[in-house]
Amino acid sequence: MLPFENDYNVGAHPKLLARLTETNLEAQTGYGLDAFCAAAKEKIKAACDCPNAEIFFLTGGTQTNQVVIDALLQSYEGVVGAKTSHIALHEAGAIEFTGHKVLELPSHDGKLCASELKAMMETFFGDDSREHMVCPGMVYLSFPTELGTLYSKAELTELYSLCREYSLPLFIDGARLGYGLMSRQCDLTLPELAQLCDVFYIGGTKVGALCGKAVVFPKGNMPKSFLTRAKQHGALRFDLSRIDSANQHKNV
Repeated sequence: MLPFENDYNVGAHPKLLARLTETNLEAQTGYGLDAFCAAAKEKIKAACDCPNAEIFFLTGGTQTNQVVIDALLQSYEGVVGAKTSHIALHEAGAIEFTGHKVLELPSHDGKLCASELKAMMETFFGDDSREHMVCPGMVYLSFPTELGTLYSKAELTELYSLCREYSLPLFIDGARLGYGLMSRQCDLTLPELAQLCDVFYIGGTKVGALCGKAVVFPKGNMPKSFLTRAKQHGALRFDLSRIDSANQHKNV
């Protein structure tokens, strides 16, 4: 029988473990300045077709959501997400812990609806007392969603267009991005997804890595002092790329 308690109920892929063993005693500079990280970043840029992308490695999904959201928001701003989203339900108030409210919208099979986001923004800016309220400062969505559904290219395009209209950064939680892009129902490529958001991350834990997320700012738009912000969250840093230096895991 195959157990389905979660999607990371075994260890890492054997090829990754073998590569870690091979490179384990290679001395490198720390804090993400090593040759392995540099090589991994270049491969991610190529895969996303984003030569100007800025990339940062973090350990887990909750940590990544918290660091990215806190870095992108002003102190008086909140993050918009579906009521079924991870940040709203399954992260023990990690976002609120940083001082940012999660502004919930209805979930439609796990997805946000562009028209409801537009109505939220119109209501906020139409309220004369909005300076006494939490300002919507960015939009969060998961791909796939917590219910296993996928945004189509048309849906994501509509949402991103609206986000740009209101100057809202769009953040895609990609903890399970590998599953979504491999689905037969997906009509998006990785480069297309990268162009339809301001930041996303590629999850490794759910697809055979020991742990790790690669945060990608596809347009060279990483917030100022992002490394410093990550360190404030205790999130500096994870040596994800040690598996990668000789391109020996490319078929994993």
